Amino acid sequence: MQLSPRSKLLLLIGVFLMPVVAAYLAYAGWRPSAHTNYGDLLKVTPLQLTAGSTYDGRPFNLDALRGKWVMVHVGPAHCDAACARQLYLMRQTRIAQGKDQERIERLWVMTDHGTPDAQLLQSHPDLHAWRPAAAAFVTQFPAAQDRSGYIYLVDPLGNLMLRFPAQTDGKGMMKDLKLLLKASQIG
Repeated sequence: MQLSPRSKLLLLIGVFLMPVVAAYLAYAGWRPSAHTNYGDLLKVTPLQLTAGSTYDGRPFNLDALRGKWVMVHVGPAHCDAACARQLYLMRQTRIAQGKDQERIERLWVMTDHGTPDAQLLQSHPDLHAWRPAAAAFVTQFPAAQDRSGYIYLVDPLGNLMLRFPAQTDGKGMMKDLKLLLKASQIG
């Protein structure tokens, strides 16, 4: 089959226009869904009412953690199996970040006046077990049901920004945190 000169010209123009048309379609609306966050992005809000004390009564203001990424568990001082699993996931996720683990802090916001188990605290070195001075502090953490079912993430500027789902998968959490640490120029 012999192509006419006009057909050859149209074929040549088509070959050069295809990448331009494909680029336009990709830019104008077609987006591959290859990457999604594991955690739920929240409306970025700065944490208020950050005064409080450690579990043993020493004053501690959460502003001292500014400049670091903070993983937060919110729940009572009596730590059940689900709480222990979350504290474990927070510790292991931090360790898994390797050299970047120094950029991450862990915080247990205790919602009552109970005393946490000393053995549990020993197994989680560098965990900040903290009680807010104002009970309204806890209401800043959005949850459909029970706040203690989630792990929250606070950015280095003190903004609540991410919530990992109940029954958190450690691999998904590690991946999200790794991407955030890689992209972040602060904290």
